[in-house]
Amino acid sequence: MSSPPARSYRGDFVAWPGVAGFIGEGGGEPIEPHSHYPIQLAMGAPAGLRVQFGRQGEWQSCAAALVPSRAVHSIDVNGCDLSLVLFIEPETPEGKALATRIGSGLELLPADAVAAAAERLRKASRDEKNQDAVKAVCMELVRELSGAAPREPSDPRVLAAIDYIRRRMSGGVSLPEVARVANLSPERFRHLFVEQTGMPLRTYVLWRRLLQVWALLMDGETLSGGAHAAGFADAA
Repeated sequence: MSSPPARSYRGDFVAWPGVAGFIGEGGGEPIEPHSHYPIQLAMGAPAGLRVQFGRQGEWQSCAAALVPSRAVHSIDVNGCDLSLVLFIEPETPEGKALATRIGSGLELLPADAVAAAAERLRKASRDEKNQDAVKAVCMELVRELSGAAPREPSDPRVLAAIDYIRRRMSGGVSLPEVARVANLSPERFRHLFVEQTGMPLRTYVLWRRLLQVWALLMDGETLSGGAHAAGFADAA
C-alpha cells in the first residue's frame, strides 16, 4: 500500500512524569526503521496510521499501535488528519504494565478501542485549543491501556528535590546531593522518590533532560544545541 503525498509536520509537545510526545498533523516521509528505549504509543485519527515492525516488515494500517521498548519499527502518520505519538518510560508503573501487556511483539489496536479518545483529543486540541485538556486526554488514554494511574508527586520534600533537579539540568546531580535538599538520608530519599514519581532518581534525571531537549527543539534549537543545554555530552 503506497503512502499519500508527504505533508510537512506541525504539532505540539505534551509531557508529564514518565511520558512525553507529540500531537499534530502531517508528517513528511516515514523515518527509517529504528529503535529506542521508551515504549511507544502511536494513534491516528480518524484513519491513516501505518506501522512497520522490523527492518523488513510489511506496512500495516491500524487505528493505533503499541511498540515495545527497543523494538525496531517505523511509523507513517502522513495520512492522518490528527496523530498522537507518546513515548512511555518503561520503569514507570504505566510502562511496566504496558510491557507486560505487549511483551516483545507489536500490538495493533482496533478503531473501537481508541475512537472515543481520538474524538476527545480532536476536540481538546482543535475546538478548545486547550493544552491542559490535551494532556488530560493523553493521560487518560495511557491509563486505560495500561491499567495504571499516572503518579503526580505531592510530598513537599520530593517537590523541592524536583525543583532543584530542574534548575541543575545543565550540570550533574547525585543522590546524596538531592537527598540533602529534601532533608532526608540518601536511602530514605531513594525509596520516597520512587514511591512518589514511579521512577528511580537516575531515570528521572535522564527523563527530565530528554524533555528539555524536546522542548528546545520545539523552540527551534538544533539537536546538538539542545543536547548540550540539557547536560548531554553530545547529540547521540
